[in-house]
Amino acid sequence: MSAPEHNVWKSVTSQNPDHAIRYAERWRNLESAGHDIHGEARLVDALAERGSRILDAGCGSGRLGGYLARRGHQVIGIDLDPYLISVAQEDHPTAQWVVGDLATFQLQTDTGLAKFDHIVSAGNVMTFLAGHERLPSLQRLHEHLADDGRITIGFGAGRGYDFAEFEADALDAGLVIDAKFSSWQLAPANENFLVAFLSKASKHTPVNPGVQVNIG
Repeated sequence: MSAPEHNVWKSVTSQNPDHAIRYAERWRNLESAGHDIHGEARLVDALAERGSRILDAGCGSGRLGGYLARRGHQVIGIDLDPYLISVAQEDHPTAQWVVGDLATFQLQTDTGLAKFDHIVSAGNVMTFLAGHERLPSLQRLHEHLADDGRITIGFGAGRGYDFAEFEADALDAGLVIDAKFSSWQLAPANENFLVAFLSKASKHTPVNPGVQVNIG
């Protein structure tokens, strides 16, 4: 499967405007029925120091970032879908949620560019990106990562983003993969699913300026 020419989420929701509504409702129903939907969040919580600054990149309706906020972390979630952000704001008010595109965003604070101790992108978010959005998105994550921070990214095979291509893009973005697993429970790496821990290869990798979002 080749890389999509257009952002998959935008394409799906443009064809079916109710898709985001059903997506958010699905996660609400799963949680209310007692299903465990927090496996990714538990891993990130275990990796992060208490009270870490965490960016949930492609946060959807906030299930992951909301959990981490309840665990005492300083969480900001970003997603391109305004409806999902509105759900996250309603369901998880202890985190901060902003509408933004991973390929172009910049999060600004009163003192400059926001930096995060940990950045997580779960739920196959990377595979929803159009081919031309991949490297810029990884560059944005690099830009917002603290020098000693970590990025955790997970997605499945067969979705148009070969693991080797992802690793090459990460390297081009100034990131290195420190470890690879095949599940959020840290099963040994395989060809079916990738959970990667990344860190900065250099403190001075240049990136192009993007669209700024002031987060106060």
